[in-house]
Amino acid sequence: MKISTKGRYGLTIMMELANRYGEGPVSLKSIAQKNDLSEHYLEQLVAPLRNAELVKSVRGAYGGYILTKNPVEITAGDIIRVLEGPISPVEFEEEEDPAKRDLWLKIKDAISEVLDSTTLQDLISYQDNGLMDSYMFYI
Repeated sequence: MKISTKGRYGLTIMMELANRYGEGPVSLKSIAQKNDLSEHYLEQLVAPLRNAELVKSVRGAYGGYILTKNPVEITAGDIIRVLEGPISPVEFEEEEDPAKRDLWLKIKDAISEVLDSTTLQDLISYQDNGLMDSYMFYI
């Protein structure tokens, strides 16, 4: 499974909102500028996050987006599934060889475990401690 820019930039949006959780709405423009990303592309990504009720939009001059839950309650898996779809390294449902099917299932479960056990709070804590570059997931 390869995570596309949708998943990576979606995590970036959510981490920025988590960093400013409780401080009020954050504009996509500020997130785009800070991370050197396309504001238009972020607008496309935030719609499914809003539909999944992970973020809420706030209108007005000082509007933007806020998380609907505490960063400790939102996992990387929640975000990746919304933006990328089901987590699967390959389409293994039609795999006839039981050994290969079992391997694909184990890989899927390992990826899911990492994503589902990593919260936004975990990610921003690593970032705040300057450990983000050295944080590595092993599967």
